[in-house]
Amino acid sequence: MHLMTTPPFQRAATVGALLLLLAGCAVQPPAKPDVQGVVAPTLGQPLAVADASAAAVQTSQRLAWVQHPGLRQSIAQALTHNRDLRVALSNIERARAQYGITSAAQLPTVAATAQGSRSRTAADLSSSGVSTTSTQYTAQLAITSFELDFWGRVRNLNEAALQQFLQSEENQRNVRITLVADVTNAWLNLAANEARLTLARDTLAGREKAYQLTERIHQLGGTNGLVLAQNRITVETARGDVAAFTAQVAKDRNALEALVGSGLRREWLPTAETLRAEPAAAPAALMALPAELPSSLLLERPDVRASEYNLQALSANVAAARAALFPTISLSTSIGTGSRELDNLFGSGNNTWSFVPQIRWPIFDGGAARASVDVAQANRDIAVAQYEKAIQTAFREASDALAERAQWEARLAAQQAVVDANARAFELSEARFTSGVDNYLTVLDAQRSLYAAQQALIALRQSEQANRVALWKVLGGNLTPAS
Repeated sequence: MHLMTTPPFQRAATVGALLLLLAGCAVQPPAKPDVQGVVAPTLGQPLAVADASAAAVQTSQRLAWVQHPGLRQSIAQALTHNRDLRVALSNIERARAQYGITSAAQLPTVAATAQGSRSRTAADLSSSGVSTTSTQYTAQLAITSFELDFWGRVRNLNEAALQQFLQSEENQRNVRITLVADVTNAWLNLAANEARLTLARDTLAGREKAYQLTERIHQLGGTNGLVLAQNRITVETARGDVAAFTAQVAKDRNALEALVGSGLRREWLPTAETLRAEPAAAPAALMALPAELPSSLLLERPDVRASEYNLQALSANVAAARAALFPTISLSTSIGTGSRELDNLFGSGNNTWSFVPQIRWPIFDGGAARASVDVAQANRDIAVAQYEKAIQTAFREASDALAERAQWEARLAAQQAVVDANARAFELSEARFTSGVDNYLTVLDAQRSLYAAQQALIALRQSEQANRVALWKVLGGNLTPAS
């Protein structure tokens, strides 16, 4: 039964069902995603812990230079839940789809169409003076505006899209390497501030005991009020440091959670003992360098590779812009069949065809096409400078990291000697004050110097670990830990 001969209510039901089906295919995704799990239900509370993917766990396990299991798990969480990395992955999918669109332009577009029409001509408009009703059915297979790419315009646009896709992959690699380094540095920063907090608490406990002893001596008349007041100053100063470092540790954890994109278990977080002096306890292992570091290693950095792909894409755009100055030849063709009766649509003698070649030659456009070539050439020149700058930046960063690495052992040994000397000076000053040789100001100065030297040692150990991470990052993640 044909649609035109079915009852009206059945036709309406059929058309309605078809429209509902198409509408269901065109439903938009929700404009506002569910943010549950992105933030904690209550301000100040940690995020809920979400599982890391198996692929992310395997990737973190391959980072042999990451020694601490908690740091390794934190990296796996970030590789799964970090939003910047998700954006980079989505950019790859977008570039892949764009490449598919431009690649399809090299092939003809074939479309099948079917059409039915029914019209009535009024009697006054009919040559016979009698109103007429006409019906027409057609079915066609058509190739629409297929460009014959003699000058390479479409081919070069496709090449540009391919290079942009490859660039997006390198950008994603760069985001991944940067993310691992950022998570490691945030974790090390948290560890350093935990060590500072522990030092401040130990210092506060020691100063409180000293103050209590001084207070009893003062009550017995063995010392004056000035010494007691000076002692009280040291206690309150240490108490303020404890409060400040407590807040900083909480902020450091928030920063780490923001990078990770998920909650963190307590056993994954660093403790006050993480940055001890022993090399075996270091969270990041020392990288093994070849005897001669080839410059080609830096050319494999993802940011340098991305800049190179960008240069190649813009070079292809220059060729495409030049090709646009030449004539454009396109073909449109169709074959099909037509009839006034649906049953006779594919009958003998009802075949139709058309062939429409077209050539378009730009004669005068006010210089727009030539200006497009100049713009493309200028963009390529900019890309050349950016590529050279990326290489220079890579060499400078690697040289800086290597220059620091050569001096870390001496710097750490010197600072440890400073701490030991200050500790000895503090002991001697206390003994001299107790025996009445010196006043309490000497003790206070020695105490402050020791505290500052201990804080400096914590900062130096953190910087040494950060240098290990930086060396791995600036060399594109191509190094292995020393055995």
